[in-house]
Amino acid sequence: MPLHKYPPRLWEAMKLQKGIYARLPQHYLRALQDTTPPTPVHWKPLGVKYRVNPKTGQRERVQDIPIPIYYPPESQDGLWGGEGWITGYRYANNDKLSAKVKKIWKPQLFKKELYSEILDQKFTITVTARTLDLIDAAYGFDFYILKTPKQDINSKFGMDLKRAMLLRLAQKDTELYPDDPVQREKIYNKYKQFEIPAEEAEWVGLSLEEAVEKQRRLEHKDPEPLYRSCVDKLVKELAIQKLSEPQIVGEKD
Repeated sequence: MPLHKYPPRLWEAMKLQKGIYARLPQHYLRALQDTTPPTPVHWKPLGVKYRVNPKTGQRERVQDIPIPIYYPPESQDGLWGGEGWITGYRYANNDKLSAKVKKIWKPQLFKKELYSEILDQKFTITVTARTLDLIDAAYGFDFYILKTPKQDINSKFGMDLKRAMLLRLAQKDTELYPDDPVQREKIYNKYKQFEIPAEEAEWVGLSLEEAVEKQRRLEHKDPEPLYRSCVDKLVKELAIQKLSEPQIVGEKD
């Protein structure tokens, strides 16, 4: 007899179908349930299930097994470009005859100052060499943030930046270059392809806990004092009573 009515692997998906989770915007739920795998960084998939051995000519099965990567909490405060920690083993003293010891490979991190045209602000961010290459390939910091999907950014800070950029593009904020409307219009036209409605932009990059809290605040109504409803009721009754009373019109002399 099964211990649970539903398998534990379905609990997260079923949770989104009940209560306040089901009342979250549909575009947010679709983004939350997106299971697209991130772009491989520490390994190169062959993309085929079988290949021919060049020596024997025999057909062999290909094992495309991704390397397990650990993303420490500090990776959420920077832009690591999909890199993380890799755990493995190495030979002690680089001698194959010696014992294997555990080793952790970590990416080399840099502190860089990056400028956002849309936000008109500089940010000091912890990045990797791969992040800088990706920014160059995207032709700019803003283009990198807006083009890169959530699973490849893999950073809470990066998604917060994307939400702020999308909101400014959607609202056409006049605080951007307030003394130079020509430059402001030039920037908005440059990134026009990434515009989405403000109602969607304000949900981009929110964690499930943040989205639930946001939905709770949207649905929250301040309690109305009882005396206010009683006073309104009394005023309406007096107004009706006054209208129902006969009016005495005096005769003119």
